[in-house]
Amino acid sequence: MTDTILSLKNVTKKFGRQLALDNVSLDVKKGDIYGLIGRNGSGKTTIMKVIADLSNETYGQITLLGHAKESSKYNQGLNRIGSAIESPAAFNALNAYQNMKIICLQRGIHDFSVIDETLKFVNLADTGKKKFKQFSLGMKQRLGIAMALVNQPDFLILDEPINGLDPIAIVELRELLVKINQERETTIFISSHILTELYQVSTRFGFIHKGKMIQEITKDEFDAIVTEGIVVKVEDAAKAAVVLSENVTDDFEVLSQHEIKISSTSLSVAEINKLLVVYDIYVEGIDK
Repeated sequence: MTDTILSLKNVTKKFGRQLALDNVSLDVKKGDIYGLIGRNGSGKTTIMKVIADLSNETYGQITLLGHAKESSKYNQGLNRIGSAIESPAAFNALNAYQNMKIICLQRGIHDFSVIDETLKFVNLADTGKKKFKQFSLGMKQRLGIAMALVNQPDFLILDEPINGLDPIAIVELRELLVKINQERETTIFISSHILTELYQVSTRFGFIHKGKMIQEITKDEFDAIVTEGIVVKVEDAAKAAVVLSENVTDDFEVLSQHEIKISSTSLSVAEINKLLVVYDIYVEGIDK
């Protein structure tokens, strides 16, 4: 298998006159848990839809598991991925097993022993006759992931699976992601609008804003920035400065209307991002 699982080169998507993706380029390497970070409406779901061939890009190049999208072999790549984009595509009146069986039949899988195995893997083995409409949000998200895992994919695409979960469910889902990545050796491409939700599990990050890829950075690079001080790119540096000063530190410098350099070594990137998000200040990127 190629070391590059997914590659986007200058991918643009227009809906009429609306520019949803603007020359987006990114690379997901084998073994990554790639966290795509951006606020609602930034283009995260659109990226996932064009990758999964649920929507066509206006122009640009997409390569998935070694197959270019414009080639006849792209479907071979699609057959080796699992995806849960937007809401889990489950039937409210059916239980977990019944929903999984439908997915198996759609995938041409007739060995239904994979259903019990996968439900156990995502900790849904004991749901019995309980219908999907009676599931908690965390259970619904885990079933969506189970449905995406039924074909034992090499690459898993998850669209905002942590959104709306309570703290305990977030921890459970993070643990499941690491388990999928390590035990099943599955590369994961996952989106969120909050960096702190993915910081603990992701190995690489991509920041997208208004359809543009702002920055790609590895987890190690991310952590190294903290020891040297960081430059946080925000929409309103003056507002962010007030929040920082009143809550955590005065050890920062406003570089421009959209940039603040924080020199304090006692604060982690995750703590800074969480604080700014709580006060409705969007972090567009982080750099040295």
